[in-house]
Amino acid sequence: MGKPLGRPTRGKTAPNRLRKTDTFLAVAFPAFVRHLPGLYVDLGYGAYPVTTAETLRRLRAADPRARVLGVEIDPARVAEAQAYAEPGLEFRHGGFDLPLRPDEAVAVIRAFNVLRQYDEAAVAGALAALGARLAEGGLLIEGTSDPHGRLLAFNLFRKAVVLERVGVVLAPRLGADFAPRALRAVLPKAFIHHAEPTGAIDRFFTAWDTAWKRARGAARTHRQRFVAAALALSDRGGYALDRRDALLRRGFLWLGADWPDR
Repeated sequence: MGKPLGRPTRGKTAPNRLRKTDTFLAVAFPAFVRHLPGLYVDLGYGAYPVTTAETLRRLRAADPRARVLGVEIDPARVAEAQAYAEPGLEFRHGGFDLPLRPDEAVAVIRAFNVLRQYDEAAVAGALAALGARLAEGGLLIEGTSDPHGRLLAFNLFRKAVVLERVGVVLAPRLGADFAPRALRAVLPKAFIHHAEPTGAIDRFFTAWDTAWKRARGAARTHRQRFVAAALALSDRGGYALDRRDALLRRGFLWLGADWPDR
């Protein structure tokens, strides 16, 4: 294998930073998670693989046969991660082209806090490389979080012959109050430079902020407010979103594939 595709990221990480990505998969795709048809790949896990090991433990609660592969382009990080390896958890040197064995299929790829560190022009090529390694029906989660995982935003793709975006998920932690506009800071690379005033993204956050303020007067808890505001975005604002209560109560606003358009 030649030089891996990509370049090292800053490598910052923290325990439970990406817990909500694991919760989202378990709630949104329960049958898929119970019978993963291949590896879960954590791409660019950072300076030490705490999030990768945490994901294995969570997946094993649903599928005892689950296998997780951590991939890093920095060989020193891969060497240090070997101390965390165990049956079902491996770490390999590689990039967007993924260092897979011939008999390995990939069910899920998580590329978090990776593409935000690249130029926007590089995003399409990186996604194409990842999509080429994903098995039919597999999922790609590509996004950004704040340093402690209180705010997350990610693109969700599914492989159906080609890689197709099936939505954008905005996921604040609901243990405390939050301002919807705070999620703008963690938008994926494809959106972060297109949030100009009065544009489609700005109009969305204006609508969400208005719905959130109205929900404050009608709901007691942050969770109830989140659900009420989300449903108002759909009913009054016309935004396509997944209305499943199990997702909304956990703080997942899964918007349509055409977002930021309605």
